[in-house]
Amino acid sequence: MARFKAALILLVMLLTFAPMLALAGPAEDADVVVNRWAAAFTANDADAVVKLYTPDAILLGTASTVIAEGTAPIRDYFKGLPGTGNKVAIGDHRTAVLSDGAVLVTGFYEFTPIRNGQPTPTPARFTFIVVKRDGEWLIAHHHSSRRPEPVQ
Repeated sequence: MARFKAALILLVMLLTFAPMLALAGPAEDADVVVNRWAAAFTANDADAVVKLYTPDAILLGTASTVIAEGTAPIRDYFKGLPGTGNKVAIGDHRTAVLSDGAVLVTGFYEFTPIRNGQPTPTPARFTFIVVKRDGEWLIAHHHSSRRPEPVQ
């Protein structure tokens, strides 16, 4: 009887959660990667940030004067992140599925670096291309730039 109840509970759980799994698709998977990137950045974990990029990824960073292509240059770009207290919050954004294995995510985020001991909100905009490689969703391209002041 105990086995029957356990099997019944398992069946009910599968039937309950299976539709949720079916609803997840490339757009949702890409959004998860972008949110992981933001969480790793906010945790000031440069290694976790870099692991979210493909080995041949291209990064045009907000404060960069060069195009970082590949793991080593991307790691170099984020090397100053640990211990800074810098944060980022994803804001309004759009997600466009390009194919089953490629998604474009573009929008706004706000960096909050610590300058002279004070948080300094810095609005920026981003574009990520997130791709599925060997069953894993990773960032293949990332462009970031300061957000212009609104025209008055």
